[in-house]
Amino acid sequence: MKTPYGKTCRYYFSDYYRGRETQACRLIEQNPTAGAWKPALCQTCPVPDILLANACPHLALRARIGKTFFGWLAQVQVEAACREHRVEVKQPRVGCGHCHEK
Repeated sequence: MKTPYGKTCRYYFSDYYRGRETQACRLIEQNPTAGAWKPALCQTCPVPDILLANACPHLALRARIGKTFFGWLAQVQVEAACREHRVEVKQPRVGCGHCHEK
């Protein structure tokens, strides 16, 4: 689904049917300690770019809302892991380096 800022993200959800005004980030909702999500965070969120660059089905993302810019600006921070090889992925756009070796 398209975010309010025009990027396609599989974790963003909105529902405006019959007067509803529901917006949510399903990735942030999965992490109970992530913090309060708001639609403005979609503007700088790295998740749509990661999903566009890396389509590996074994990539697992975990997001939280962290403070940047001297603690004033909230931003989505993403951690990634490979479910197949059980390793932390340092560069989520590239992948773990093991899944697609030739």
